[in-house]
Amino acid sequence: MRYSIYGKNLEVTDGLKEAINSKFSKLDKFFTKDTEVQITLSLQREEQKVEAMIPMKGNILRAEQASKDMYVSIEKVVEILERMIRKYKTKISHTGKGGGQFSESFMDEDVEAPESIVISRSKRFAIKPMDVEEACIQMELLGHGFFVFRNSETFEVNVVYKRKDGTYGLIEPEF
Repeated sequence: MRYSIYGKNLEVTDGLKEAINSKFSKLDKFFTKDTEVQITLSLQREEQKVEAMIPMKGNILRAEQASKDMYVSIEKVVEILERMIRKYKTKISHTGKGGGQFSESFMDEDVEAPESIVISRSKRFAIKPMDVEEACIQMELLGHGFFVFRNSETFEVNVVYKRKDGTYGLIEPEF
């Protein structure tokens, strides 16, 4: 695997590069040699955050972890990615799609039966046209983290959501 390591608000030292290479080498057995991993290390207030992305055909495996120690964050991200990889392999083994970047030895391993998805609650509601600001206000009034609405300008179904930093995000469909 190839690593692209970036630093935000900090300099990536040789020690950090070494730790990344040793910890992420656990994932080498899953992928082909030309698979690229994008790793971003950042320092935000007192948290040291690691974000790793592995672009794959049609999907992106992404893990993010923050802690007081960068080396702990690196280790946790690798654990998260390993769980995601095994879960993704189970999914593609049963659908027969994807898996082009996985190593042959990993794909030849036996797979567990996939977990069945259980929908415990279903909800139906009318979507009335409104602008983005009104949708944000409605979301706040309901106390939800997201809100689905029909945009009065485009007449498309959109989603507004509240981000961790307190700002809002908007998801617009792209066809």
